[in-house]
Amino acid sequence: MNPVSTDLDRRFRDAAARQHLLDVTYDMVDTPIGTLLIAGTQRGLCRIAYDAEPEREVDLLAHAFGLRVLRAPRPIDPARRQLDEYFEGTRQRFDLALDIALLADFNRRVLCELARVPYGEVVTYGELAARAARPRAARAVGTVMNRNPLPIVLPCHRVIGANGKLVGYGGGLERKEALLRLEGALL
Repeated sequence: MNPVSTDLDRRFRDAAARQHLLDVTYDMVDTPIGTLLIAGTQRGLCRIAYDAEPEREVDLLAHAFGLRVLRAPRPIDPARRQLDEYFEGTRQRFDLALDIALLADFNRRVLCELARVPYGEVVTYGELAARAARPRAARAVGTVMNRNPLPIVLPCHRVIGANGKLVGYGGGLERKEALLRLEGALL
C-alpha cells in the first residue's frame, strides 16, 4: 500500500469504530509469549486468542457478536497498554470492561470467581468450583478454563491441579508456566 492509501485506510477504520458502526474491533498484539488477537465490542473486551488465525477468529467473532467486524487498532489500545504493563511487571490487576454476556450463567460465575484470584497466587479447579458454589464441579470448571475467552485478563493460568501440578492450558503449558513465573507464583 502507498502512504496515502494506508492513511486513508487507518482513518476509515478509526472513523467506523468512533461512530459505533462496528460490532467488533480487533487487532494483533505482540507480547513476550507470542502474538495475541484481541477483540472488543462496545460493551468491552470479548476475546483474546493465542496463535490466532485472523480469518478464523473473525468468522467466530462475526457469528457470536455480529457481522460488522473490522481490524481497528485504536479501540483496542487500552487493552494493549494494560497488557504491556502486565508483561513489564507494573500491572497486577486489569481495569477493562469485559463483554462475557453471551456465556452461560455457570461460566460467567466461574470466570467472576477466577477474576478474584490475586496476582501471584494459584487456586485448584476444585477450590474454584467451591467458590462458584458448585463444589463437585471441578471438571466443569476445567472446561470453563479451557474455553475462557479472555486468558491473561481472566487469569486461568492461575488454576492448577489438585496435586499442585500445572495441568491444561489453552495457550500451552509453557505459556502457563511463563505467566506464573512472571507473577512470582513459580520459583
